[in-house]
Amino acid sequence: MCRHLGWLGKPRSLAALMLEPPHGLLVQSYAPRRQQHGLLNADGWGAGFYDIAGSDEPRRWRSAVPLWGDTSFASVAPALSSHCVVAAVRSATVGMPIEASATAPFTDGTWLLSHNGVVDTSVLPTCAGAESVCDSAILAASIFSRGVESLGELIVEVGAADPRARLNILAANGSRLLATTWGDTLSMLHGSDGVVLASEPYDDDPRWIDIPDRHLVDAHGGEVSVTALGGSR
Repeated sequence: MCRHLGWLGKPRSLAALMLEPPHGLLVQSYAPRRQQHGLLNADGWGAGFYDIAGSDEPRRWRSAVPLWGDTSFASVAPALSSHCVVAAVRSATVGMPIEASATAPFTDGTWLLSHNGVVDTSVLPTCAGAESVCDSAILAASIFSRGVESLGELIVEVGAADPRARLNILAANGSRLLATTWGDTLSMLHGSDGVVLASEPYDDDPRWIDIPDRHLVDAHGGEVSVTALGGSR
């Protein structure tokens, strides 16, 4: 339904993370290699990042147009650098609105969050503050309401309530990067300068590893842990 990417490490430009890799989000918007649901991610894109100067408040750039058609972003992205980034290209769930507010990353306080998947919103806890009526925005609001630190617990609960849900989440707060795998792909590249978590590898570096389904990834302080979620098979 989407492709997303998270970066935590030494500052990199948004262009280096999203546009320049041979199989980065730009290419994944029209030719993803591992996407299991849908062929294109043309229903918008978004990037959230944190100021190098140290502000806790994330900045966002979101659009309802395809990433390949946004020449303004392409011209500015090389000048935007950050140590922590969450970015996504979107393939909207059938019946969901195509608008910037329905495009990840969503935010609450210091957190950025992206959802790759689909969920029946009737199983989600009732809460206010969703940025859009789309399923991903409502799920994000539910996660923010519970607390992102409890991400794994909520994903297990929602997955049990909606067995057909796909719940790959990517969240960051400037110093921590969290991700879940639940029904879709996620890969990790952990190098000396930082860690990338992405729906699929953006190049053919042999150091990429695939994260097993129904797992939680937690990266902070230069360390990365990968643990099974409750109810994993």
